Amino acid sequence: MLLAATNSINSFLQLCTVLFIFVLVLAITWIATKWIANVQNGRVGGANIEVVETYRLTTNKYIQVVRVGKQYMALAICKDTVTFLAEIAEENIQLSDKSVEGTTDFKEFLKKAIKMDKNRKNEE
Repeated sequence: MLLAATNSINSFLQLCTVLFIFVLVLAITWIATKWIANVQNGRVGGANIEVVETYRLTTNKYIQVVRVGKQYMALAICKDTVTFLAEIAEENIQLSDKSVEGTTDFKEFLKKAIKMDKNRKNEE
């Protein structure tokens, strides 16, 4: 009887230890990811160079409209090369007013999917 109780306590402690280590590794990973993102944002986030728009031609070929200072230019981006195509006048650029806030929230999307699923089940 005492041996069975000891085994169950030992198993419970092992489970708690593994769970604690798992949560610790998750926390360290989250902190490291945030730190690396901040470092990359500091390197990439400049005020003079901005990719305005990207259009994909094939799997590894793109046309990008880039703002460098106050000039806009079109670039062909390939696997190993970047080619200057043309300079674009600022009045010919149509900037979209899309914002991150305008995108659909996942919670709303999930609610719509559940509602559609319920409606489909009611029809059957």
